[in-house]
This record gives sequence, C-alpha cells and structure tokens, in this order.
Amino acid sequence: MGLAGIGALAAAGVGALGLVSSFDAVSAAAASWGFSAPWMLPVGIDVAIPVFTVANLLLIRMDMALAWVRFVPWVLTLITCGLNIAAGHSLSAQVAHGTMPLLWVVFSEIGAHVYAVRIGAVTGRRMEKIRFSRWLLAFPSTFALWRRMTLWEVTSYSEALAREKERQLARADLRERYGRKWRRSTPRRERVLLRMGDLAPATEQETPAQPPAETPPAPSVDARPRPRRRTPAKAKAQRTFEELLTEARTVTREWTEAELTADRLRTTLHVSQANARTLRDTLKSERADGSPLHSVDDAEGEESEVEAA
Repeated sequence: MGLAGIGALAAAGVGALGLVSSFDAVSAAAASWGFSAPWMLPVGIDVAIPVFTVANLLLIRMDMALAWVRFVPWVLTLITCGLNIAAGHSLSAQVAHGTMPLLWVVFSEIGAHVYAVRIGAVTGRRMEKIRFSRWLLAFPSTFALWRRMTLWEVTSYSEALAREKERQLARADLRERYGRKWRRSTPRRERVLLRMGDLAPATEQETPAQPPAETPPAPSVDARPRPRRRTPAKAKAQRTFEELLTEARTVTREWTEAELTADRLRTTLHVSQANARTLRDTLKSERADGSPLHSVDDAEGEESEVEAA
C-alpha cells in the first residue's frame, strides 16, 4: 500500500469521526423541527458532500463540466457547520461542533483536487500556475502573460514563456524596422498577431540570400597521354604433332639416351605431358631403328643440293 492508500484510509477515518460527531447535533435539530426520522438529515447532508464532489469530477472527466456543481458541496458544508454550531451552548462548544464536520469536507476537497489535477494532466485541460515569485517581481508583465494564457487556452506555462519570448523578439524587430512609431506603421494583421502572442510570419526579418558556394577548381588534367594498355598477345596457333616432332628432332639432336625424357621434352617444348611422352617414344624408336635424327629443313636442303648437282 502506497502513500496515497494510507492517506485515503486516514481521511476516511477522520471523516467518519466528523460524521459521527455531527450526527447527534444535527439529529437533535431535525427532531426539534418536526422530522419523523431525524437521522436522515445528517446522513443525507454529509453523504451528499462526497457524492456531488464525485459527480463534479465525473463531469470534468467526460468534458461536460458544470460550474455550479462545484459549489454544491461547499453549500452543504456551510449548512452542516451551521447546524453543528447552533447545537453548542458556548463559544468553545460551537467551535468544536463546527470543526468536526469540516474535516470531512476538507479531505473530500483534497481528494477532488488530486483527482482533478490528474484528469487535467491526462486531458490537457489543466492550466499550470505561474510562480508567485514572478508575480512579485514583474506584476504587469505577469498579469499580461496570465491573461493571454487564459484567453487563448495556453495550458502549459513553459509554452507560454516561449511564446512571450518570441513576442518580445517580434516586437523588437518591428521597432527596428518601422522606428519609434512602429505601432502606427505596422500592418494591422501583424499587430493583431503580436497582441495574441503569436509570432507573425511577416515580422521575421528576411534572411539575406546566401552567396552561391564557390565551386572548387577542377583538378588539372595531366597533358601527358596515358600509357596504352598492353593488349595480351594472341595465343599461338596450336602446333600439329608433325611440327612438334620436327622441333623435337632439332632440339634433341645432341641429347643422350638418358637425357631423352618426357619431363625434359615437356619443359623444353612447352607441350603437355601426353605429347611429351608420345614424342619421347617416337624419338627413341627412331634412334633404335637407326634412322638419322635430322630436321625437315636439313632434308629439304640436301634435296636441293642433289638437284643442283
């Protein structure tokens, strides 16, 4: 149970004591006035006070507030206090009888105020109060601020202060633009907006046009021509096996039998492993048969010499 719950229980207890203490005095007054059931008068008055307080809060919550409903609990409080005071025979007795029922009304008003503040905070209809120090230090301007808050339903005090600052700045701009007789020279629309506390759009000084931003100079282009990209050399035409064999005969003319291997042929002629093996086997078979290992060009040269002879 929080602080609010403890306060509510304490208020209910004090209120009940006030109701019980005033019950006998009001019942006696009702009996002298000819009531057939005298107990109904104190119960009806004391219970009607919180009932009308709750009704007032309900109307505020539903945005259907009635100004006169708030005064009903106050009138009933004055009635019950008057009846209790009349029951006392001395001044101290009258004060005691009038104080006890007043406690019930005080706690009812406190609860109504707390709930009304919460409702106003939720609905945005509660108007914040201006600090007492501002009233004391600057009464005329504070009264003008409170008047504008009330007239134009500005419920937030901070928002009202922000509007007041804007209004003062707009007033200074008009004074600077039109001189000492700015009230006569200012257009009527701007004066009305200034009086309402809104910053008129026309009062804002025209902002000078900003000069165009200087574009940075373009980076100097090097006059030297860019180096041309090297185009990849065209792939060599694929050699036939006869060409490979002729080249292999020329290369391996002075190779020994041990040096004639497939790996060396592949590295020297830049051929695949399969072609290197085939060339190795062919060259070895030619050497085994005793056929001369000469190139095709040498053979063609010898034929030409024979023809010339």
